[in-house]
Amino acid sequence: PATMSSPVTADPVWPRVAKLFLLLLQLCAPRASPQPHRCPAACICTSDLLSCSRQMLQRVPQPLPPTTTTLDLSHNALTQLHDRWLAALPHIEALHISHNQIRDLSPWAFHNASFLRHLDMSSNHLHAVERHYFEALVSLEELLLYNNHITRVDENAFAKLSDLRKVYLSWNNLTTFPFHAVQGLGIYNLRTLDLSSNSLSSVPVEVLAALPENMVNGLYLHNNPIRCSCPLYLMLQRWNQRGFSSVKDFSEEHTCKVSDNVPRSLIKFLKHRHMFENCSASAEDARLSHLEVTVGQPVLLTCNTSTTSLLHAATTYMWITPHHEPIRHPGNSNLSLEVYRNGSLRIAVAKPWLSGVYVGLAMNGPYNFSRMCELNVTVLYPKAAGETFSTGLTTLLGCIVSLVLVIIYLYLTPCRCLGCCKKPAPLSPPQECSAQSSILSTTPPATDGPNRKASANKHVVFLEPIRETQNGKIRLALGEDFPDPKHPKVLQLKSDSESISSVFSDTPIVS
Repeated sequence: PATMSSPVTADPVWPRVAKLFLLLLQLCAPRASPQPHRCPAACICTSDLLSCSRQMLQRVPQPLPPTTTTLDLSHNALTQLHDRWLAALPHIEALHISHNQIRDLSPWAFHNASFLRHLDMSSNHLHAVERHYFEALVSLEELLLYNNHITRVDENAFAKLSDLRKVYLSWNNLTTFPFHAVQGLGIYNLRTLDLSSNSLSSVPVEVLAALPENMVNGLYLHNNPIRCSCPLYLMLQRWNQRGFSSVKDFSEEHTCKVSDNVPRSLIKFLKHRHMFENCSASAEDARLSHLEVTVGQPVLLTCNTSTTSLLHAATTYMWITPHHEPIRHPGNSNLSLEVYRNGSLRIAVAKPWLSGVYVGLAMNGPYNFSRMCELNVTVLYPKAAGETFSTGLTTLLGCIVSLVLVIIYLYLTPCRCLGCCKKPAPLSPPQECSAQSSILSTTPPATDGPNRKASANKHVVFLEPIRETQNGKIRLALGEDFPDPKHPKVLQLKSDSESISSVFSDTPIVS
């Protein structure tokens, strides 16, 4: 018994072998492949698009595929967005949450969405735009907030959105708006600010007049009950004349309120201009100076130094070109436009496409801008030396002179003799013996025969028939009163007849 039990109790190798065998089985077993990202129920997924529209969702579906760049949750019943709910979508660029029931946003609702460029929250129930709503969206370019119930916009709501280009706030209940807070955005990227169809009762005309033109071109203020005033009318009339889309495209829809006590006292003041005929030009309009330069010459634009005398030493300057391009020191990329440190703008070579209104701005901070001056530059081609009339005027004068000469030639030709200008008397039978009288009497009397002789007391010469012509000359038949062919009168008649026949030799006379 002792010999049989000793190997079992004395050998501890078997437990170790068993553990090693199990470990080898785990290492050699095939690993399960990771499961693909599943698409939420009631949604449609593609490679980078997730659409959950019109599903009456009350909360954001889970899980969200991390490859999504465009998420569509519009036309649902969402009431709130949880903190950092976009953390699972690191590549999202466009978010559509329109036509929901969202009333407000938590401070961390859009954190972890630094790549979001397009946000559509239109047709919701938002009542305000707070500072913390969108400050985490540092790459945001388009923000759609129209058709909400917004009554207030915080002046710092867009302060950190340096890439913001378009903001749509139409069809809300705004009574005021912090225009001075968006001056910095307007200088750089903001191109569209739609405040139409709100309840704005007044706007700061001085602040709006100082906004850069690239922002004014997209500042929509129509369909608001703004109180009528001459400064407002002159400002919008001036924008309309410059062709700004914000006014030109909606000129019939710009209204103002005549009286606060009279309801429905809105008038289309750009259409009924006769009501503002007594409005005088404002000081802002008076600052518009005109400058004409020649193609190819350098131009230096300088504002009045009295305007900038109160500005401190940290003031910098910027110019807005007619193409709505901001130019700061030292100038544009090719230095065709240079901005000096004293605020002057130099155009290296004047070109026709550089014509237009240049606006000079002084900047004391990121949100403090003041307009210094405006210069309307017109680039003209040089006139030729000695040129006094334009080409069109010269052509017109040439045509008139030619027409007068033609009329004089046709109707007012001067007479060489007084007798020639008299009206010729009716033809009568020839009374004298002459070759011309015989030629003019083309139809002899019916009683005359071909060989009729002259009467006794008259000397008549008549032409014989054409068939008796010789060598193209007409032979004269002499009457009996001139029997002698060598008579002086006969010789004279022959010479006359020969000269006359030579004149008419090219054209035969038909009897």
